[in-house]
Amino acid sequence: MSIEKHDLVHELPEYREKIHNLKMNNAHFARLFEQYHQVDHAVHRVESGAEVTSDEYLEGLKKKRLMLKDRLYAMLKKA
Repeated sequence: MSIEKHDLVHELPEYREKIHNLKMNNAHFARLFEQYHQVDHAVHRVESGAEVTSDEYLEGLKKKRLMLKDRLYAMLKKA
């Protein structure tokens, strides 16, 4: 099974510059971005087999990642 990358720049390449600018100039965006990165890393560890957990826990992580992505995307669209 191939494991896809879900880092924000990979997911939204057209917003690369805006992501960088908001990370540097908007503390709230930077905090959400860091949370997204941490959750994405946790999902990747489970999916790659480096960490074993329940399906429910993994689903919860994926839902949290999606919620953070939606919030970050909304901020990017407004910027």
